[in-house]
Amino acid sequence: MLNLFLAFLTPKFDPSVELDTQANEMEEGPSLPLKNDEEFKPFIRRLPEFKFWYSVTKATLISIFCTMFRIFDIPVYWPILLMYFLILFGLTMRRQIGHMIKYKYIPFDLGKKSYNNRRRI
Repeated sequence: MLNLFLAFLTPKFDPSVELDTQANEMEEGPSLPLKNDEEFKPFIRRLPEFKFWYSVTKATLISIFCTMFRIFDIPVYWPILLMYFLILFGLTMRRQIGHMIKYKYIPFDLGKKSYNNRRRI
């Protein structure tokens, strides 16, 4: 599920790859500009929201189904498993949030400008 969440947060077109291709093109020589830098670019997710929720629901149902059989009942010390998940989640999200800040994209509507035609009364 962590992998699905990361795919949900990342953009379909990675800005770091685009910057690398622009740097390579500049080394090859000047070319005509193809687009304006101030152009509006909507955030397109690598994994769409419906596919994310569908996959998470499917994974949850499979995991609940697997708890019915003794063969999948593996003894594990739960605090170690919990700490492993929290550390893995923390490190992964730190890297992802750093990538978001570096390339200035926000996958959520928090703090974004909204343009409405309605007047406030």
